[in-house]
Amino acid sequence: MFQIDLVERCKANDRKAQIKLYRQYCDGMYYVAKRFISDPDDAEDVLQESFIKAFQKIHQFKGEVTFGAWLKRIVINKSIDFLKSKKERFQELNENSIHIVEDDDWSVEDGISIDEIKEAINQLSEKYRLVVQLFLMEGYDHSEISEILHLTETTSRTRLLRGKGHLKELLKEKRYGTGS
Repeated sequence: MFQIDLVERCKANDRKAQIKLYRQYCDGMYYVAKRFISDPDDAEDVLQESFIKAFQKIHQFKGEVTFGAWLKRIVINKSIDFLKSKKERFQELNENSIHIVEDDDWSVEDGISIDEIKEAINQLSEKYRLVVQLFLMEGYDHSEISEILHLTETTSRTRLLRGKGHLKELLKEKRYGTGS
């Protein structure tokens, strides 16, 4: 069965089609949520809420992107909403007056594993971690990140640059033992 047929059957409220679509995407979308939310139970809750929202809003899916990309956006937004709801307060910095210098060099020293990089990303403060994850791991550009996180593009660029700096320091500390 083609994906578009499955989506159309879901729009007609076909439960079997919904289950089939869920099974097709649940594992991949769980890992998307897990990249943002470290607790597996919370990530699973976010996943379930994302699918509920997707099935409630499936009539809004127009096929301009793949269903997976559309669903991934819902999962990311739900993950970010979850993180924001867990925070007691969210403080927005005014970073609009800062001049941003683009730095596209994301190279790391030889011998540093992907797992070490992921671990270091998870150690970043939330405001930097979210932007770094959306940019590096999810492939969004600053326009998309600013829309998802409700930031200006300048703030997105600033947080990416600062997050990258913190990430390099964390990796250097891990590599050379200069930190904790």
